[in-house]
Amino acid sequence: MKKIIIFGATGSTGVYLTDYLCDKLGDKFEIVAVGRRKTDYFDRFGIKYYSVDITRKEDFSVIPTEDVYAAVILSGVLPARMKGYDPALYVDVNIKGTLNIMEYLKSSGIDRVIYTVSISDLHGHLPENKEFLPDMPIKYKYGTDHTTYAITKTAATEIIKTYYHDFGIKYYILRLPNIYLYSPEKEYYVDGEPRKISYRYIIDRAIKGEDIELWGNPEQKRDIVYVKDFCQFVMKTLLSDCECGYFNVGADFMVTMRDQIEGIIKVFSPKDKPSKIIPRPEKRSCDDSHMNIDKARRLLGYEPEYDYISYLEDYKREMESDRFRGL
Repeated sequence: MKKIIIFGATGSTGVYLTDYLCDKLGDKFEIVAVGRRKTDYFDRFGIKYYSVDITRKEDFSVIPTEDVYAAVILSGVLPARMKGYDPALYVDVNIKGTLNIMEYLKSSGIDRVIYTVSISDLHGHLPENKEFLPDMPIKYKYGTDHTTYAITKTAATEIIKTYYHDFGIKYYILRLPNIYLYSPEKEYYVDGEPRKISYRYIIDRAIKGEDIELWGNPEQKRDIVYVKDFCQFVMKTLLSDCECGYFNVGADFMVTMRDQIEGIIKVFSPKDKPSKIIPRPEKRSCDDSHMNIDKARRLLGYEPEYDYISYLEDYKREMESDRFRGL
């Protein structure tokens, strides 16, 4: 069978995507997982896994080069996973690593590459423009811990586009907001310092029936994109014959902060001891922005499958499934 190679398969979204594509496309394609860490996690699913440091060109010799249909590139260094600050890592992994992947792929007869970026390359449009369009001009917000990261991701997309013009490898650049999912990690980094993942913290308090603070303006809204809708989106790009380019991943609905917390209490709190909401209007409000998915709906046929409550219910099942055991 033709192969779909997933780079970054051991990351949180990569684990979900590898499983999803095996389930949905496993009768048509061989799914191959690639990641940096050493693990036998994928053996129990019958998935071939290769440990590769994408900054080392010589590591790619272990990956198959025949009958490769597509690659999904999720690998990269993120600010949320960087303890301290080392901008050279962004250059080495996000730029050099992507170049190494494309050099490997150009000799494999590959049809397409799917590459993910965050919305940080559009943050300069805020707060004047709160709706992000897939083809709006890149505008960085300087002076944040995401600026250098965003610049290196943009450079990587330009490298990928060059391989389209030089070698005919089609590209689909997927711009992501925060992707909500269950994983064992409960912290991320801001300016190199650890912080609690807010929705994980709220869920943990709801499970215990503890009070939950509602910060800032309770009517501020945000996109809530569940990881399995992200996986569905990737599958659409893998199978589509549409023109290549940039696409927004979104949920097509926004959830207020009040509704977010009330939904978490509904799904996770004990029925006999539901958490109480404590308003804290003096605290910082969440960012208020929206991903326009009209292009994805028109060209890919993408329709979100999870609303906010069904996402939380599935999240709860994932918590209980111990999906990440042994990774």
